[in-house]
Amino acid sequence: MTKLPATDTTFHGIIPGKAATLLGRISLDVVFGSSGNFRRERLDFKVVDWPSQYHVVLSRVALARFMAVPHYAYLKLKMPGPNGVITVSGNFTRSDSCDKEFHKISESFGMHEEFEQLKASTGFEQTPVSKKPAYQSEFNKKADTKEVQVHPTDPSKTAVISTSLPPA
Repeated sequence: MTKLPATDTTFHGIIPGKAATLLGRISLDVVFGSSGNFRRERLDFKVVDWPSQYHVVLSRVALARFMAVPHYAYLKLKMPGPNGVITVSGNFTRSDSCDKEFHKISESFGMHEEFEQLKASTGFEQTPVSKKPAYQSEFNKKADTKEVQVHPTDPSKTAVISTSLPPA
């Protein structure tokens, strides 16, 4: 870890609402194909410390370096090789398992920090104020909704919306 060159790059969009800091970067030779038909390119990778089932994510730059074309529906990656097309095939069962695992992991991203911030800013001596009235009557379509024209020139095109919505 100490040999990783530092980087000031951050990832956005991995942890909702937060930036993920990097541990560093590394350059590695990446090879696709077999001994008779292969491609090798040196790619730069950003190193992060967060739980994931993925070991590496290939960027658009990496795909462009290999002149690779991904087809996500068929889990195929195709690129030109010296002796024809190199095809890398995925596994649907493994892909589905990875997606489910990543969903579980991604739900926990940033949750601990958010929980600690909420704990620090919450006064436990007062009960929370409810935004709902103590008694809420049953839904009444005539009283609780209104009809709004949605097409500027055709008054017959309308939508029924709640009367309690704030104006746009």
